[in-house]
Amino acid sequence: MEVTSQPAAFEPTDFHTGLMSCCEDTSVCCYGCFCLPCLGCSIASEMNECCLCGLGMPIRSVYRTKYNIPGSLCNDFWAGYFCMPCAACQLKRDIDIRKRTGEF
Repeated sequence: MEVTSQPAAFEPTDFHTGLMSCCEDTSVCCYGCFCLPCLGCSIASEMNECCLCGLGMPIRSVYRTKYNIPGSLCNDFWAGYFCMPCAACQLKRDIDIRKRTGEF
């Protein structure tokens, strides 16, 4: 018997909050605005990745792939390029929500 596809670990879903939804968690928003490198290291640490990978397209792409979130490398690049703090905060909010729901 040949296996042609494997079931995804997670059903396709979107990020729990929008890219510009900073007011949904003001503590994460302040963290991203005032200490973005620290937030990046926190995200990377939670994902068991290198701290240098904590911001931008690579970490966002890894996260999207793991949780079956639709998107593309191009969209990940532009989100980080045009608003790195917003993209990092969105990722951190999503991690926090998934931790509360037991998905992370």
